[in-house]
Amino acid sequence: MDALVVQSSNALACMRLHHHTYHRHQIPTIGVRKDNNKSLLRAVGSAKTAGSTNLQFENLIWPSPSDEIPFWKKDFPAWDMNSEQPVDIAKDSDLLHVVHVTAEMAPIAKVGGLGDVVTGLARACLSRGHKVDVMLPFYECIQKQQINDLALLTTYNSFHDGNWVPTNAYRGLVSGIPVIFIEPSNQFFKGQYVYGGSYNELEAYLFFSRACLEWMQVTGIQPDIIHIHEWQTSGLPILYWDMYHYLSLQKPRLVITIHNMEHYGECSQEQLNKCGLDGSIYATVDKAVDDRTIGHNPERLCLLKGGIVYSNAVVTVSPTYLQQTLCSGWLASTLIQNRDKYCGILNGIDTAMWNPATDVFLPAKFNAQRIEGKKMCKLFVQRGLGLGSEYNRPGNIASRITDKVPLVVCITRLVAQKGLHLITHAIKHVEQHGGQMVVLGKASDGRVEREFEALADMHNQGSSIRILLMYSEELSHMLYAAADMVLVPSIYEPCGLAQMIGMRYGAVPVVRKTGGLADTVFDMDDQSHAEIANGFLFEGIDEGSLNWALDRAFSYYREKPKEWGDVVRKIMEIDNSWSNTAGKYIDVYNSIRMKQ
Repeated sequence: MDALVVQSSNALACMRLHHHTYHRHQIPTIGVRKDNNKSLLRAVGSAKTAGSTNLQFENLIWPSPSDEIPFWKKDFPAWDMNSEQPVDIAKDSDLLHVVHVTAEMAPIAKVGGLGDVVTGLARACLSRGHKVDVMLPFYECIQKQQINDLALLTTYNSFHDGNWVPTNAYRGLVSGIPVIFIEPSNQFFKGQYVYGGSYNELEAYLFFSRACLEWMQVTGIQPDIIHIHEWQTSGLPILYWDMYHYLSLQKPRLVITIHNMEHYGECSQEQLNKCGLDGSIYATVDKAVDDRTIGHNPERLCLLKGGIVYSNAVVTVSPTYLQQTLCSGWLASTLIQNRDKYCGILNGIDTAMWNPATDVFLPAKFNAQRIEGKKMCKLFVQRGLGLGSEYNRPGNIASRITDKVPLVVCITRLVAQKGLHLITHAIKHVEQHGGQMVVLGKASDGRVEREFEALADMHNQGSSIRILLMYSEELSHMLYAAADMVLVPSIYEPCGLAQMIGMRYGAVPVVRKTGGLADTVFDMDDQSHAEIANGFLFEGIDEGSLNWALDRAFSYYREKPKEWGDVVRKIMEIDNSWSNTAGKYIDVYNSIRMKQ
């Protein structure tokens, strides 16, 4: 999945992480005089249209790397997502009840793009008049203050490993979405983070999958659609059709969305037994055996494969990724056998959550018609991170830094899929060519983390590169707003959200042509598609291919400033919203629902 993919649901843990990383790779301190503000305002204000004022910027407190509290950890106004719901969306006539069963949801249990997708799709379907619930494990790390109207709904028992486990179901509102939180009385879902607890995660998610169905049976709730996501809840379709459909659940039909085909949910027969199924029944090619282990001792099962076989519809997150999954990978044969129910639907972004005109984390708001606030955001981030300190002179900063030096941003999980060797090369290449670059992300692998820590130690004392080994939702919003370019050099990318969020904030994408990146970014030098051109593409996985794309982007930025400004305004108005995409999911729901 896409970039925003690091633990962020436990604020205290995250704040400790941020504090440690910020000071370990200390950003150089630069002297900042408060009387520079008027000169800065004049410099940036000169680009404003006639008759406009600097009221938005007059009370702005400029950050410095020497601040005791980093600028992205200051207090921000509350953001009422309910007030951001679009009011002009036409309601559908044939309404559905959809329940998402998921391991992640933004912002309360967000590790990656999965959390963004669940929240964005749920909100879009709600806005069209459908009834939508999300079922989520009640992770210990969830901040309860982010949940409105939290209340205990039901106490019931759900099965695990020969025992019935007392389980609480709570209900609350998150970003205007009704959420049912499942809280078992055992050790499952305890810990500081969404993933990585001391319990067995696969067994925990099998328990959660059954507990969701058990709750529906106990309460008599039968939605039209149960929409599951990724391997974590892929055991649910098996449990539904081979157990609960024979009990009392007759109405629901099942959709699985595969966000990343590289995560399979490898499972032993004994582990599947613990949720009340006979694991040996599923060790066949046409059910859930992991094809890679056929003939081995023991053979293993694959939850994701079982979810594909047992769901009524299978969706992946972009048309190009669909074609790639049919042609490569060990699950290709299973997908080909189920091709008639398999489709690719491009993800959207939540344009209420990602809106530079209303974003509470930005020092200045802007839109495609009034773009001057973006320059202020760029300058604010440069000042706060100590980038370009040699330009830190009154009356000179905005015109020279903001207009002449391209700022490249890369917000990503630091994993092999994201093209680590290309990211490290881009750092060097951008610096050599007089640009600035900020990398924001966290590595789960110790070796990768040490490699990037060494890069941070090497570069963070200079004036061009910042490598911040953490994740901050607030800082990610600021970086997208500040960026001239957003870099996504993925080796493979099922969909990608970073390029769409970047465009929403006026950052021109520089991406590798793969998966959803190929479905959303079209090259500026492709004259056959000039009307939809919106970024810079490269196809190889070598450094030279990346150089070619970056060099073209830098040349365009520096040599054609007017045309660059036109591109920025153009990409900000591209509709990558969930309201544009949700209709395709609703079509899938309607194609499989049980007719009355």
